[in-house]
Amino acid sequence: MTSYPEEPWHLAGQMYLSLWLVPERELPRVADGTRPVTVAGRGAVGAAWVVYENDSVLHYNELLRAVLVRDGRRPRVCVTDIWVDSAASMAGGRELWGIPKEMADFDIDRTAGVRAGAATEKDVLATAAFDPGRRIPGRWPLTYRVTQTLDGALKTSTVRSRSAVRMARARWIAQEGSPLGELSRRTPLLSLALNDFTIRFGDAARGSSSVRTKAEPARDG
Repeated sequence: MTSYPEEPWHLAGQMYLSLWLVPERELPRVADGTRPVTVAGRGAVGAAWVVYENDSVLHYNELLRAVLVRDGRRPRVCVTDIWVDSAASMAGGRELWGIPKEMADFDIDRTAGVRAGAATEKDVLATAAFDPGRRIPGRWPLTYRVTQTLDGALKTSTVRSRSAVRMARARWIAQEGSPLGELSRRTPLLSLALNDFTIRFGDAARGSSSVRTKAEPARDG
């Protein structure tokens, strides 16, 4: 059995994010009932390495890719690919929000900028190098909504965050056979380091218990 915290999850740590504009035909599949937001035939794709630490309800590493979508006229974020190194995070993400988390092994070195890599038992998913630059003064708040498919219906969850922001230069490498292979084909439009962030992910718990338990999913691979 795998136990995980009830929503909302309070998380804190470091995020290293890149954004691309990708031709619509190359966008990953998004949740049924949503559609990518496109301008001149291109959609916005983000990929990030995340280290959840400090006061996080769970401590783990994460690699994700997400697409800006619309649910009707409402802008949303849809997580299309995501890997973590915590069974509790994987189980909770799938069960609470329909986030398709898979397991992977991570190697993240923050001694000189950031050097990160992630691999499953079958594939090297991606590696990346981030060199943080100028810090933008202040701590920047951001509220948005994530929409996924859960039990055959759309599940929309609120995310509230605040972080220090640095501009960054990033280099991504992914093999052609990787699920993230296309990240190497283009230079990111923008890369950022979101330092010492805090996140409240999800809405008020539906029950009195602060921990949920479910049968542990089988690890793919």
